Amino acid sequence: MKQTLTRLFLTLPVVWLVVSLVFLLIHLVPGDPILQMLGEGATAADVTALRHQYGLDQPLWTQYTHYWAGVVHGNLGASIRLHDSVMHLILERYPYTLALTAAALVLAMVLALPAGILAALHRGRALDQSLSVVSLFGLSVPGIALGPVLILVFSIGLGWTPVSGANAGGAASIGWRYLILPAITMGASLAAILTRMVRTAMLEELGQDYIRTARAKGLGEVAVVCRHALPNALIPIVTVIGLQFGALLAGAIVTEKIFSWPGLGRLVVDAISNRDYALVQGCLLAIGLTYVLVNFLTDVAYRWINPRMRA
Repeated sequence: MKQTLTRLFLTLPVVWLVVSLVFLLIHLVPGDPILQMLGEGATAADVTALRHQYGLDQPLWTQYTHYWAGVVHGNLGASIRLHDSVMHLILERYPYTLALTAAALVLAMVLALPAGILAALHRGRALDQSLSVVSLFGLSVPGIALGPVLILVFSIGLGWTPVSGANAGGAASIGWRYLILPAITMGASLAAILTRMVRTAMLEELGQDYIRTARAKGLGEVAVVCRHALPNALIPIVTVIGLQFGALLAGAIVTEKIFSWPGLGRLVVDAISNRDYALVQGCLLAIGLTYVLVNFLTDVAYRWINPRMRA
């Protein structure tokens, strides 16, 4: 418990840095963001009014203080294009992105764990070489190319899955058929990365003395692999999963655009196109804080997976 609280305390500076960078985003944009939002035909009165609405007519430190107060109270401003609060828009879209990211992560783990273990157990044989070729293919094909191909084959050609969307019943009733192709598009590269990681980690553990001792005691291969080698091999794998979760969130921007998935990534793209800076700030803040939370949970998971890490 003490170690968990310590890790949580060490996460606070990272949270401060994320919020501060998101705040500075609107000040780092080349040119005047207010003029970019209103367009060339904006009058001086319109510019002054919008500058006052965003608080950009105040000193930078005052703006920073007000932004932090808004973050603490859940007030991230209002979307100038969608005429709704940024927090409401994020909470409306966030479950879709979370569902898609979780589905891609689960798919990647379901494919990578057995594939990596089998590749390690059959090192240098035909099965190992075949899995290496498949994982190399998964790493080589980007989602922006894989997604349209999946749509052409499985949606338009075979008619097995919907082309786009996420069902009309809201985030609580996302149809699994709508989730298949986007999850494969996002999870393919991660599955390839994890397969190689699992293989490398398992090969290292299978060569340790305690594995030879376990086999000498007469334990079956399943018990040796699952009870002894795999728990120790999971430490670097969990690290990669935590780091790749952020990559999945970023990859969701492309995938959601391809499949018209109504998630946070698509909301960011539309906000950038509409020059809706308050919405861009809010979405980036949500993604950044999610990444920080996932890495904190990854640190906590180390001690749950491997008791030696608690010392």
